[in-house]
Amino acid sequence: MPEKVMFTMGDIACAEGALAAGCKYFGGYPITPATEIAEWMSQKMPQYGGAYVQYEDEIASITSVIGASWTGTKSMTATSGPGVSLMLEAIGLAVMTETPLVLVNIMRGGPSTGQPTRGQQGDIMQAKWGSHGDYQIIALTPASVQEMFDQTVQAFNLSEKYRTPVFVLADETVGHMREKLVIPDEKDLKLVSRKQPTVDPSEYLPFKADEDDLVPPMALLGSKYQFYATGLTHDERGYPSDKEHIQIKLVTRLQDKILKNADDIIDLEKFMLDDADIAVIAYGTPSRSAKKAIKDARAEGIKAGLLRLKTVWPFPEDIVADLGTEVKHIIVPEQNLGQVYHMVRSAAAPTPIHLMAKPAGMPQLPHEILAKIREIDSI
Repeated sequence: MPEKVMFTMGDIACAEGALAAGCKYFGGYPITPATEIAEWMSQKMPQYGGAYVQYEDEIASITSVIGASWTGTKSMTATSGPGVSLMLEAIGLAVMTETPLVLVNIMRGGPSTGQPTRGQQGDIMQAKWGSHGDYQIIALTPASVQEMFDQTVQAFNLSEKYRTPVFVLADETVGHMREKLVIPDEKDLKLVSRKQPTVDPSEYLPFKADEDDLVPPMALLGSKYQFYATGLTHDERGYPSDKEHIQIKLVTRLQDKILKNADDIIDLEKFMLDDADIAVIAYGTPSRSAKKAIKDARAEGIKAGLLRLKTVWPFPEDIVADLGTEVKHIIVPEQNLGQVYHMVRSAAAPTPIHLMAKPAGMPQLPHEILAKIREIDSI
């Protein structure tokens, strides 16, 4: 398909990104403020040769996505915080069975039912720590309608490459804002599909990882390769084991395939940081306000800059640590009571870290962040 330009909302851009990435299965349950993704996919999936199924709840949705992925189908679901809460046990299953899938969370106010139509960034730690056990996750944080498309494509590529669930974490403002979207010609898109085994079926070990990236090739359900997939601790054959060395080897590899490839996964934007004395670290909607505030601060002669996290997990700890040695102060504006703030404080200490917390629907505005930059500059 040739390049197409739309004026649309972030949720629809996300759905278009999934279609462009080759998604052929969507299993979901409607929830504000992510419903537009499901609605768009329900209309478009049949046109793209895919399937859309609305289930009775979010648990059925995510487990169906896991099953669909094992047939070789690029699969996804979309929900908001309360739905993710129900999906977290299955996310652990997907991690343990190394199942590629994309889970979009259009974040709203919480806890509980909270503010369904208001944005918040309260699910950052939920994405990382919500399921049980030791594991790593990949989570992307778009800040525009265009990035909702681009990062959804990226999420599919990363999920396929590393055989893991990937979150797209967008606050409600990004999901519902309307902006220009450019959908590139399909021949210009770089798409990734999971590795498949090439050995003789008699030699196939379904969870024997390649040494270069620590990711095992993935046979498809119904192919000539036989496999056993379980959420239990398993050996390279996939067979359950309660042996200590098997557990250590498995969970360590599941961590390392993300952490040792972090440089390939992490995506950032650095804005006016070269000579900055004050750095703002932000993601999602607050990063848009921060960029305007930094431009205004520069006009006043204040040396401020922005580190925008386009990937929040794995966290860019080394980059934040280096930044802490280069600036005098760091400001972290978040639509919560401080989640990424704690990661920044851990990485960049003893540099002073200043939290701008706002656990409500309206993100920090440019003049509010500018006022904080002025206050700190006067110290």
